[in-house]
Amino acid sequence: MTVAFFSGKGRRIGVALGAVSAGLLVLSACDKPTPLATVTVGGDTVSTEASCYNDGNALKASDIQDCLNKKAQKTVEVAMDDKVRFGVDPEIADNGWTLFINGQQAEQEPYKKTYRSIPGSAFFSSQTGETVSNKTQISIVETKGKKLTGVWHFELKKTS
Repeated sequence: MTVAFFSGKGRRIGVALGAVSAGLLVLSACDKPTPLATVTVGGDTVSTEASCYNDGNALKASDIQDCLNKKAQKTVEVAMDDKVRFGVDPEIADNGWTLFINGQQAEQEPYKKTYRSIPGSAFFSSQTGETVSNKTQISIVETKGKKLTGVWHFELKKTS
């Protein structure tokens, strides 16, 4: 004769607790996704995770140039008269972020809001108004004081 150690309800509770524990174990093994940066032009929106990110801590000085030189994985088509809208997660905005154009810092002071809009012509024209390129790599760089903490890349491709 066998004796049941647990009632049917006890077994169901045990199985449910085991499933929850296993799920939490699986989730704890996953990497936390980086915050997102987004570029919108007209009705086209692309988002990407960071190319370089260290959980909000400063990137190593030796890694920064390599991070800035990485090629963008996401491309958006932009006409000269389009508005290019940049958006970042609130945690990026809290620290501050700036734009780099083709690996060069384009702004002196970090921006502290989650959204901004810039004319498309600003990315394809020289200061004299001449068109300089049909493609431009834009990097959104999160800063914390004087330290860089994350880099997101997009390519803007000029349309006619």
